[in-house]
Amino acid sequence: MLIFFSVLLLIVGFFAYRHWSKIQARNALLAAPLTKHQRRVIDAQVPLLRRLPVGLRDKLDGKINLFLDQVQFHGCDGLDVTQEMKLAIAAQASLLLVNRDIWYDNLTTILIYPNAFKSRQRRQDGYVISEKEIVRTGESWDRGPVILSWRHSQQGALDDRDGQNVVLHEFAHQVDDLSGGTNGVPILSDGQSFAEWERVFLTAYDTHVHAVEHGRPTVIDPYGATGHEEFFAVSVEVFFERPKALKADAPEVYDQLSKLFQLNPANWE
Repeated sequence: MLIFFSVLLLIVGFFAYRHWSKIQARNALLAAPLTKHQRRVIDAQVPLLRRLPVGLRDKLDGKINLFLDQVQFHGCDGLDVTQEMKLAIAAQASLLLVNRDIWYDNLTTILIYPNAFKSRQRRQDGYVISEKEIVRTGESWDRGPVILSWRHSQQGALDDRDGQNVVLHEFAHQVDDLSGGTNGVPILSDGQSFAEWERVFLTAYDTHVHAVEHGRPTVIDPYGATGHEEFFAVSVEVFFERPKALKADAPEVYDQLSKLFQLNPANWE
């Protein structure tokens, strides 16, 4: 019996030490700054981040370190993935959660194509199942992977004021999925009301769909009219790249996203 308890204590101690070691390693990554070279690369590839307040840049460094330590990048169709590509994608993904305690815990893989890629879409309508191939610039799967076209990812990041950014879009889906499903209702921040989120986003979605159906121009990309999850993702793109326009056109949507991400990009200008 004494031997049994001794072995049990050793096992418990081993797992406790491993858990402690993981926490220590995570904290070390979060506390470590990026090198000057890494920051120069990110500033060149993601000009949006040049507007980030100094305090947030320090926090972002740690989240980028954590992301790069966790995620494996794989090039497809002959693409050689460079450190510049990794840094640009990691920086944008980390920006979404720079002020949140939640994280992409289940994401381990990012696939990068040199250009747009084909994806097979499967739909079921009652007993009828149909499949078709569509061309995409990005995809986000539940619990990963995230799939990106590098050409479109790079273009979207370099033009940081057009409200279109495929990396922010796909990682908005990843944030959305952390709640257990990609449905346009992510894990809200402390103090946020689900009822208020639902009211604001359902109303804004209906207004958006009506405007798109009648051919009226919208600040939020018309693609948002295809579903609540897409409306959330394209709203996130505009929130970061055209914050003042979103705040003027849909102030309640801006306010909810500001509370969600605990960020106020309209003041970064």
